[in-house]
Amino acid sequence: MALFVVTYTHPNEAGWTAELLPHLHYLQDQLKSGVLLASGPFMDGGVKSAMLIMSGANREAVLAEIAKDPFAIEGLIEDMTVREWDPIFGALVGHSSRGGGSNG
Repeated sequence: MALFVVTYTHPNEAGWTAELLPHLHYLQDQLKSGVLLASGPFMDGGVKSAMLIMSGANREAVLAEIAKDPFAIEGLIEDMTVREWDPIFGALVGHSSRGGGSNG
């Protein structure tokens, strides 16, 4: 499975507040299934935004999973990018296309 880095903004404060708990449940389900490897908000104090690292057969599969997110269902996601990523070094090196890469 390939890895993808997803970034998006969700600037609608009222919508974000209303859908936060369902969104967190969605993320927990994605973690349990192995589709989501990591996620979290950007902490720069600007517009609410987040990054997710997801696994999938291809970009379309990742987009299909994101479509299940309550933030997506309610139209709260804006400015989304989905880019394939190859972790050559670090904690996720086991997911590298290079057969395990290097942790050092």
